[in-house]
This record gives sequence, structure tokens and C-alpha cells, in this order.
Amino acid sequence: MKIIKELIPYVIIVVLIILLRIFVITPVRVDGASMRDTLEDGDILILYKLARIDRFDIVVLDEAVDDEIIIKRIIGLPGETVEIRNGEIYINGEVIEDEYAYGETSDYDEVTLGDDEYFILGDNRLISKDSRYFGPVKEDELMGEVILRIWPFSGFGTV
Repeated sequence: MKIIKELIPYVIIVVLIILLRIFVITPVRVDGASMRDTLEDGDILILYKLARIDRFDIVVLDEAVDDEIIIKRIIGLPGETVEIRNGEIYINGEVIEDEYAYGETSDYDEVTLGDDEYFILGDNRLISKDSRYFGPVKEDELMGEVILRIWPFSGFGTV
């Protein structure tokens, strides 16, 4: 009986860690160069699953077209119109300052996002497969927001 009482705190800690990992945060690994220069291939990040998503947040989603996990930046929010013309991004007809783009952003015809849709782009616009390729993404496809880089240690910190 004494052994069980001593083990209970450890069991509780293990259960809490498992629940935290499943429902709140989880590590993800960058695979590819579509978010360069912000993120590099092999970076390990922490994903916060309960985040409120805003413009320019970096998010992870389960991309249905090729059934893979991808990491991109939020550009268009639900209900907005998005158009890319001459390398500039227009949200509701107004040009937005996009300090994250690396390379030329190809044109994209105007689209109005639904109440549960987001427009995403990779930072490395020349090679990124993003909403220009597969269209807007649904909110339920978003797994969460990237909040921290933990590897490499030289890049440790918020993103």
C-alpha cells in the first residue's frame, strides 16, 4: 500500500505530461525550405494548439492535397478578400506590408475567404506550395501556431 501511495504523484505527472502533449503543445520539425529565411530545414519548433490565429502567425496544418504536414504564414483571415498582383498582396483592396517574403510573390486572382478559411503563404515565395497552389485552407485544418524554436540552440526563441 505504501508503494502505491508513493507512485501516485509520478503517475499523475506522467498523465499530465501526456495530456499536455496531446491537447496543448507538441514539437514539429521543419521539412524543406519553403519558410526560409525565417525557418530552416531541420528546425524543431513548439506548436501551441490552443492559439488564436492572427495575420502573419506561423501555423502548422495537415495539407489534404498531398497528405503532409506543412508550415506556413497566415496572410488572409476569414471574410477577407485576398489578391496578389505584381508581387504585392492586397487584403480587402489595400496593399499590406509583407516583410517576411523572400523572393517574388506570384500573382493570384482575387478570392473572398469564407467564415472559416485562411490564406497562407510560405516565406520563400519562389518554391512554396501554399494557398496559391491549393487555395484557402479551412480552420479545422490548422493544427496550431508555432510559438518557439527549440533547435538548433543557436536559434532558440520565439518565431
